[in-house]
Amino acid sequence: MQLIDFILHIDHHLVNVVNSLGIYSYVILFLIIFIETGLVIFPFLPGDSLIFAAAAMCANPKYSLNIFICYLIFVVAAVLGDSLNYEIGRWSSQKSENSRFLNRLINKDKRLAAERFFDKHGGKTILLARFIPFIRTFIPFVSGASKMSYPHFIFYNIIGGVLWISLFSILGYFFGNIPQVQDHFSLIVIAIILISILPIVFIYFKNKLKKA
Repeated sequence: MQLIDFILHIDHHLVNVVNSLGIYSYVILFLIIFIETGLVIFPFLPGDSLIFAAAAMCANPKYSLNIFICYLIFVVAAVLGDSLNYEIGRWSSQKSENSRFLNRLINKDKRLAAERFFDKHGGKTILLARFIPFIRTFIPFVSGASKMSYPHFIFYNIIGGVLWISLFSILGYFFGNIPQVQDHFSLIVIAIILISILPIVFIYFKNKLKKA
């Protein structure tokens, strides 16, 4: 319940962080995005809503956040986080080939299927995953585990990271301080999550129709 409250009311929690830590708030913002994208066990941390709320605070002169600094640290955190996640996935794949225990967790046939999938669709998958909560935390890991080439991965990692951060920074900066948005921020967060998972729903029903 505390986690849900933190996500839905990230704007209020962020105000408390900024008021308490001042310039060191940038470190907290960096770490949240870096951990959410970089560690596969933390997909539940806020990403979209945090960027949106931080950008909105940047547009409000009563807070000490700078939009250019926030944008830069978010982009760097997103790119480095995905790169770390990729390396963890690659390491786990290499270890599983020589480990009976890890082989049970990472099935060889499924790993080979993932390799074939990322050879064919890897780039657009990495791009789309940036905008889907939870999925964006797992895709870099699977990319590394499937042995996708790093130059190919980092290209789409950077493009996806820049597009993701740019979209929610722009939305937050120009619309986050509208009274109606501030009064219904929790609903905005829920709407962002629902809109973000629409591609998954679309693909699911598309595959259902193909099978039918």
